[in-house]
Amino acid sequence: MSGLCGWLAHGGSVTENLHLAQQMAAPLGRFDSSGVHASAGGKSAVAVAARDGSAHIYQKEGLLASVWGRARFVEPRLAGLAHAEGIAKTLADNWRERGEQIFASLTGSFCCCILDENTNEAALAIDRMGTYPLSYQIAAGGLVFGSSADAINLHPLIKTEIAPQSLYNYVYFHMVPGPDTIYQGQKRLLPGECLVYRKGRVEVSQYWQMRFLEDEKRPFQELKQDFLDVLHAGVREVVGDQEVGAFLSGGTDSSTIAGLLGEVTGKPARTYSIGFDASGYDEMEYARIAARHFATRHQEYYVTPDDIVTAIPQVAAIFDQPFGNSSAIPAYYCASMAKADGLSMMLGGDGGDELFGGNVRYAKQHLFSLYEQVPTLLRKGIIEPLVFGFPGGAVLPPIRKARSYVEQASIPMPARTETYNLLERYGHREVFTPEFLDMVNPGYPADLLSETYHQGNARSLINRMLAFDRKFTLADNDLPKVAKACELAGMDVAFPLISDEIVAFSLRLEPHLKLKGTKLRYFFKEALRGFLPDDIIAKQKHGFGLPFGVWLQTHKPLQTLAADSLSDLKSRNIVRSNFIDKLLDQHLDEHAGYHGTMVWVLMMLEQWYKQR
Repeated sequence: MSGLCGWLAHGGSVTENLHLAQQMAAPLGRFDSSGVHASAGGKSAVAVAARDGSAHIYQKEGLLASVWGRARFVEPRLAGLAHAEGIAKTLADNWRERGEQIFASLTGSFCCCILDENTNEAALAIDRMGTYPLSYQIAAGGLVFGSSADAINLHPLIKTEIAPQSLYNYVYFHMVPGPDTIYQGQKRLLPGECLVYRKGRVEVSQYWQMRFLEDEKRPFQELKQDFLDVLHAGVREVVGDQEVGAFLSGGTDSSTIAGLLGEVTGKPARTYSIGFDASGYDEMEYARIAARHFATRHQEYYVTPDDIVTAIPQVAAIFDQPFGNSSAIPAYYCASMAKADGLSMMLGGDGGDELFGGNVRYAKQHLFSLYEQVPTLLRKGIIEPLVFGFPGGAVLPPIRKARSYVEQASIPMPARTETYNLLERYGHREVFTPEFLDMVNPGYPADLLSETYHQGNARSLINRMLAFDRKFTLADNDLPKVAKACELAGMDVAFPLISDEIVAFSLRLEPHLKLKGTKLRYFFKEALRGFLPDDIIAKQKHGFGLPFGVWLQTHKPLQTLAADSLSDLKSRNIVRSNFIDKLLDQHLDEHAGYHGTMVWVLMMLEQWYKQR
């Protein structure tokens, strides 16, 4: 994916600043063929590591502007200027007149910066879905920024210090959720946000928000045609005239992308799938169904435990902060197949679930929400006394199940989504050392979840959850997972299903068309019925889950790597030694798949430390 970096209000000569900017940009393009484009002034500089066509820099009279990615203006006048003079120049010229409102005129996947040495002001922004990341830090009266902390940390003003709260958040979420980063004082922009640096202070605001139009009713056939049009347009835009490949898991999203890719290009799509020789984890059968249905040029690879051992240090190193989603490894091997075929870009199907209601928890939370609609008098006066007061109810399956339902349904959203959170199940005092807990707020994750959930403007439960997942599932987790896995393989990646046009379409879709009762992705599937194979539409959601816990029980090199990593983690005085011992010696035997996740999360934390 490469990236952008730079700073304002610091520097020496133009030559020295240019050299420093190039040094900062070096980690951004270290795994692919990106060139570094840089410009510098007397107290500012910017650099973009990217392939030709996705790096734009403009410099004039103390003003520097840069755009990284696939951005364009939606306003015809600005689009015409950008075509004639360049998008970076158009952005800079109009920022002086319109301020940060200019970012609302941009569409596509991008991050950008504007640096004005004359007024000592700067502006940063990222795209509406957070596809292209951007972090920043105030240091010695200046602003330093970059797509990766690896670039920011090379600036001489930056002193890196790990934030204990972010370590806690990582173990809770299995990643560090924005706007925080793993480093003290370093923050990152959230989807649709812009930053203005003025008079030594930072102001962050949203230039775009997900605003749902929940009452707009349109005929199904009209919706279907519009949907197919924006789907084709989304794929066509990112493909252009280049040859690309596509991830194919056999799920609804990736199968849709594979089929659209063939239609848009007029030739069989090149698709790539990963399998696992482990019961309950392999869905290669569905990938093959989709590949046959769309007559793709299909390749597949079965990831082995030895592959995992080889890839773990590399995957830990590519992320600029700890990242505990194990499916980054199969994504890496999938992208590597495409790289070996001579391709330079992959299409990911991420985002469809979070726009059209495809995650299993949406149906589950809908069922729990039904209990909230029962009158309080009936709930508190009859149902709960009966369920919890029934003699011997704890051992009777129907009563036990009813108790579990009432207990979970009584927890307010969004805390209800975390009832199976691993850290919550273990208890933070059982996991972390007392010394570490003295430095953190264990309630912060719950506060962040609640704050994000209640920021949404939707009335319906499904839309509130979709807005919630735009941040936690997409921007914080799935998008960086795939982007970094592709970067490690030397590949670019695009996500056609979260184009601004498709997002806008989803915002206007009636809530019941996303989740109809407990039917997930109702409209999406019905609109693509006849295009997708029936087996794909009917299949249960799966994904690129890694059978790490299962393999950990039998594969000696994997056991050694995990045990050594967790043993070394003990010395950092973050996680209690007795918890690590119990996790490896007892919990794994009880449920390898469940507890193996925590082994992975802690192992990747230590591996990240080792690479740094």
